[in-house]
Amino acid sequence: MWNIAESLLFQRTTAWFVQLGVCLFLAATAVSAPSKVEFVAHRGASYDAPENTLAAMKKAWEQGADAIEMDLWLSKDGKIVVCHDGDTGRTGGVKRKIAEQTWAELQQLDVGAWKAPEFKGERIPTLDSILTTIPPGKRAILEIKCGPEILPALEDALRRANRPAREIAIISFNYETLSLSKQRFPQHAHYLLHGYKADSKTGKLPELPELIKKAKQARLDGLDLHFDWPINREFVSQVEASGLELMVWTVNDPAVARRLVAAGVKSLTTDRPAWLRTQLQ
Repeated sequence: MWNIAESLLFQRTTAWFVQLGVCLFLAATAVSAPSKVEFVAHRGASYDAPENTLAAMKKAWEQGADAIEMDLWLSKDGKIVVCHDGDTGRTGGVKRKIAEQTWAELQQLDVGAWKAPEFKGERIPTLDSILTTIPPGKRAILEIKCGPEILPALEDALRRANRPAREIAIISFNYETLSLSKQRFPQHAHYLLHGYKADSKTGKLPELPELIKKAKQARLDGLDLHFDWPINREFVSQVEASGLELMVWTVNDPAVARRLVAAGVKSLTTDRPAWLRTQLQ
């Protein structure tokens, strides 16, 4: 029979090993979670550099982003340019509709100075110029902001880039345009973008089964949803059971990111890819 000293030693040793096991488990979980998650730089590293510019895309790669996301429009003379809004007022200081401007006219605008003096002189980039920056193993997420009129030019751009299909994915809120794009570029992954807002006419919120049905009908590869959706493990399982992938945007809150990762989300779009990754470690 143990004496009191031996009993206390055993209890303390056991408690120490239990605590050590818990710490090791938590450490392993913290490190492994980010390694399984794709961090997509929203409009490039747009927290640190002017959105949708070459500076933002290069900064994203420097920060270790797994992918970059950008917005595509077609200029008056058929060039695919990268800009979020349909006009240049917010980032270029002069309000001009992109579809009504030639590439040369758009190049006259400074889209970096609004962010910080160090970015003065940044111009609206072409898709071609950004696709050349993709490191091996990374990917670009292209959001089509206009209609199907961009598809012939996009086909030419993809041919010129000559990148593996897995390195370029296409997203859009426009279901018809995305469906036509998938028909034209079946080798590239396509994701349907959708927010979580009530319909202005019916007052109803969007429902996951309906989105899954639409995505499957168009042979899309996945959904790209706003983080406001009620995403939990059951939600993610429902998406994956249908054969679709799930991306979530735009996640800048570490608490939200942790909740999504715990639910099984494997791709987060964020303005701060490097910072958010460290917050999950």
